Amino acid sequence: MARALAKSTIKRLEKRLVDERDRLTEVIRDIEAEREEVRLSETSSERSPDPNTAEGGSLAFELEKELSVAQNAKDLLEKVVIAMERIEAGTYGSCADCGTVIPVARLDALPYAIRCVDCAASR
Repeated sequence: MARALAKSTIKRLEKRLVDERDRLTEVIRDIEAEREEVRLSETSSERSPDPNTAEGGSLAFELEKELSVAQNAKDLLEKVVIAMERIEAGTYGSCADCGTVIPVARLDALPYAIRCVDCAASR
């Protein structure tokens, strides 16, 4: 049976979560600002929002890509926030499903993990 996480380990992982939260928040903010800029430029006569033109097709592709990146960042941010809430609640490091201690190696790789490998694989 694995032992509970040391407070120093939790503090180290919490710092990583805070850094990741800040990074993801900035990524999302930058993407949304860029999308707003594109949206505003689409209304000008300089840009053609018509997806049947080369420029319009490229613009549509870029917007779709940015939407995907933004959604991925939002999903990851949600996982980070949940992990941080688990630190506050004192449940960080134990599997949300079976209650076993999540190995430190897993948390080092995925500090936002809330499930052990077995429970995560069964989802």
